[in-house]
Amino acid sequence: MEIFEQWESEIRGYSRAYPTVFASASNARQTDEAGKSYIDFFAGAGVLNFGHNNPHMKQAIIDFIQADGVAHSLDMSTTVKRSFISAFAETILKPRNMNYKMQFMGPTGTNAVEAALKLARRVTGRENIVAFSQGFHGMTLGSLACTANQYFRNAAGVPLGHVQHAPFESNVGGGLEGLATLRAGYENTSSGLEPPAAFIVETIQAEGGVNVASESWLMALQNLAKDLGALLIIDEIQVGCGRTGSYFSFDKMGLDPDIICLAKGIGGFGTPLAMNLVKPEHDAHWQPGEHTGTFRGQGFSFVAGREALRYFEDDALMALTLERGAMISDRMAALAAQYPNVTARGKGMIQALDIQNGASSKAIARECFDKGLLVGPCGIDGQVIKLIPPLTIPDNDLEEGLQILERAVKTVMEARQ
Repeated sequence: MEIFEQWESEIRGYSRAYPTVFASASNARQTDEAGKSYIDFFAGAGVLNFGHNNPHMKQAIIDFIQADGVAHSLDMSTTVKRSFISAFAETILKPRNMNYKMQFMGPTGTNAVEAALKLARRVTGRENIVAFSQGFHGMTLGSLACTANQYFRNAAGVPLGHVQHAPFESNVGGGLEGLATLRAGYENTSSGLEPPAAFIVETIQAEGGVNVASESWLMALQNLAKDLGALLIIDEIQVGCGRTGSYFSFDKMGLDPDIICLAKGIGGFGTPLAMNLVKPEHDAHWQPGEHTGTFRGQGFSFVAGREALRYFEDDALMALTLERGAMISDRMAALAAQYPNVTARGKGMIQALDIQNGASSKAIARECFDKGLLVGPCGIDGQVIKLIPPLTIPDNDLEEGLQILERAVKTVMEARQ
């Protein structure tokens, strides 16, 4: 580790939580240079929904390279981009009767959010955005203004304006009553509140602690946005692409967002890609080249992303994801029941154990690491253990990983009683 400590910036974070040098990876396992194998319940923070070095994607990328495919193209038209767009429309959009334009921008989630905010302000002629407590939307200044975490916000060095934060459903002051209070403020001409350009929300706050919004709350939020002439932006960056047992986390809820932000899992292989789905009437407000990005045309990501879409041509993987998600949920609920104030929650294959104590949660994560399991604390003070294994994880790895976690929780919690 000495090279990293000597030369790499102090900004590094995950390498401190996982203090080893990884050398190889396959599906749900990573192996370090000493030969120790780790079961990966972190999966690149949701990037690796289909596992490390997915063999179908790997072969497609190898074939693409050997054929001298176009790896970088800005936003020029390429065969692999056409293949991805066509497959996404046929596999994801058309079966849901969804009509969206696909906008590619810089290849990370924060780029997608920045583009969504910019367009919402252009469409409505308004400046303010409403985001929610414990939300995470990125680290560049516009998306960081929507991110609620004080630690991240304090690093900005400048005011983070034009964003109002309202309580998320699960926070104090939230719920349907919270939205009713917000509505009353906008409808009161003497409240001092101006209607926003957009509401931006995660249906499941992944980094915020795996807080799951209900269908009724999300529908009420959508109705409020429509009544105010504001756009509804759904940030699917970590929980989309099949993570919850359907392609979108909000499938079958009756939601009709104006903009959907996607990244992480859509690149399939771990190669970067971000895409906004934008209602055509809003997309028409863009002028050519008005929002750009050097790596909009990432050929490797289009190739791997197209292979990822094959998992959604039938229901097999999503049925398995729901089955495994229910099993993990039951295991976490049983584990939580053994300790005061510990709770479990989640949806599909994003599940969480809320320890209610950041030091204990981080100690559990370190105990897991020592025993060969990668998990990531999240939420306020890192008090929540988040489980996001690859959707393709073998059954034996999933079971072994859960057993390591259960033993780690017991070890830490009993030592601290």
